[in-house]
Amino acid sequence: MFILNLTQHIATPAQINAGVKDLEPEDQKTLQILLTFKELPSYEELQFRAAEITRFALKYKAKTVMIGGAPYLMGALEHRLKSRAIQPVYAFTKRISFEYTNSEGAVVKNTHFFHEGFVEV
Repeated sequence: MFILNLTQHIATPAQINAGVKDLEPEDQKTLQILLTFKELPSYEELQFRAAEITRFALKYKAKTVMIGGAPYLMGALEHRLKSRAIQPVYAFTKRISFEYTNSEGAVVKNTHFFHEGFVEV
């Protein structure tokens, strides 16, 4: 079993080790367009995009998919996926921040994200 990555980010090595599979590059480009909003979306636009993203899960014969993006799209996407018997999950990461003062006296903050698992919805 694998988890299809339906986010606009390429899976991390830890996610790949946990069974995540990325889309083919051309499909990834289309997915990024579907997940990016430059205008206020209508209800119909959200439903259309959820349907188009769900087509990727069907194309790759995925039973579980990792999703993430604009919160106002995720509800519609979750519903559409579940209606096709596809389980949506979200990646859970621990965020660890490090602060230090550089040689010029500025405080620099770095945050590292560590994959810990998946949250089913």
